[in-house]
Parts: sequence; C-alpha cells; structure tokens
Amino acid sequence: MIHKLNLNPDPFNSIKSGRKTIEMRLFDERRQLICAGDHIIFINTVQPNLLLEVLVTNLYRYHSFYELYKHHDEASIGYLNGEVSEPKDMEEYYTPENIKKYGVVGIEVKLI
Repeated sequence: MIHKLNLNPDPFNSIKSGRKTIEMRLFDERRQLICAGDHIIFINTVQPNLLLEVLVTNLYRYHSFYELYKHHDEASIGYLNGEVSEPKDMEEYYTPENIKKYGVVGIEVKLI
C-alpha cells in the first residue's frame, strides 16, 4: 500500500539525506493503516512538487512521545548533534488529549 503524508522541509530533508530514519506521528486512524512493507510518499509542505518515497521497515508504538524519545537516539528521530530533543515539541502538532487517546508511532523508513 502507498500512503501520502505531508512533511515540513527540515524533516523532509533529514529523511532525504538518510540521517533521519524514524518519522514520529500520532497513531490515529490514518496512521493505523500503515504497515511494514508499505511505501510512504512524503510531500514537502512548502514545495508540494517535491516528493520523497520511502519504504516502511518497522513501526514502534508507544503511549507518548516521551516514551518514543526514550527508546530512540536523537539523530534517528531528526535532531542534529548538539540540539536538545524535547518530546513536548510534538504538542505543536498534536494535542495532549489526542496523544493520550491514540498513542504515538515511530515509523522507521528506508529511502527507495
């Protein structure tokens, strides 16, 4: 199955460079459809003509972003050396209520 997800330019470029290997998302109904072996086409939110296709190699489910951050190194989830990783940053995209309701998922990807 092929899924399409929007992605901001910084994480888009991090995945494109191969540095970021885990995309973090809310595990809502839409992301529950994603399985290992599926493909994702990321669409750059600033330049929608830029696309990036990846293979889903694994899914890591957690109750919270705090738990996800604890189990994965900072580089794999998109932080540069020296940047402070902060799970609360994800509340910019998802409400605490939805995080509690759905949980979260780390989608491990490989460039195609």
